[in-house]
Amino acid sequence: MAILEAKGVEKVYQNQVERVYALKKVDFKIETGDFLMINGPSGSGKTTLLNLLSGIDQPTTGEIYLDRQPLSRLSDSERTVMRRDKVGLIFQSFELIPVLTAGENVEYPLLLQKIGRHERRKRVKEVLTQVGLEEQMNRLPSQLSGGQKQRVAIARALVTRPKLILADEPTGNLDSENGMRIIRLLLDLNRKYQVAVVIVTHDLTLNQFARRVYLLKDGVFADQGGVENVEDRLA
Repeated sequence: MAILEAKGVEKVYQNQVERVYALKKVDFKIETGDFLMINGPSGSGKTTLLNLLSGIDQPTTGEIYLDRQPLSRLSDSERTVMRRDKVGLIFQSFELIPVLTAGENVEYPLLLQKIGRHERRKRVKEVLTQVGLEEQMNRLPSQLSGGQKQRVAIARALVTRPKLILADEPTGNLDSENGMRIIRLLLDLNRKYQVAVVIVTHDLTLNQFARRVYLLKDGVFADQGGVENVEDRLA
């Protein structure tokens, strides 16, 4: 079943002399348990696409359906609730709140959902254990390494138990060893919980772990096909 579907999506910006197409006629479907890569150079429209898929921005034409609901028919507050409850966002720059501990950063989305204290603490401990950071839950972001910060960001994205994770260059600020740990962690979580994962990246070496690869260039979105035997590549 499709968790998210884009149909004929375009994003157009008008300057003083012309219409600039950031995205052209994008058709895209994300199924339960997918693990997808979207490649593209800087300025190709990757971040624009993620903003549209998450409902942060709206397309000029076309429609995006999240869990079968057309986002254009929802109000800003309704899209915010939909994104909060069904989409986990992971950013290249981590976006952790510096004055909160790792545990408090992970707990924050649950406060927005008005989840009770006992359930919040249970979930926070559970996801920090999953990402191997239970012992660091009382540390501030300034006391964590880059790889640890990214794992906190992943835990925060998972704690609401979303159906879909959208990750914008999640390994971009990490060395190759920590970057690979993040990819393996996301793959493991994807297999265990069937959370669909979409990773936007310019790092073509990550494609070997995807079940499907897409290329975004000059606003044009193209399916590059599937990758066979993903699990064998983790050996």
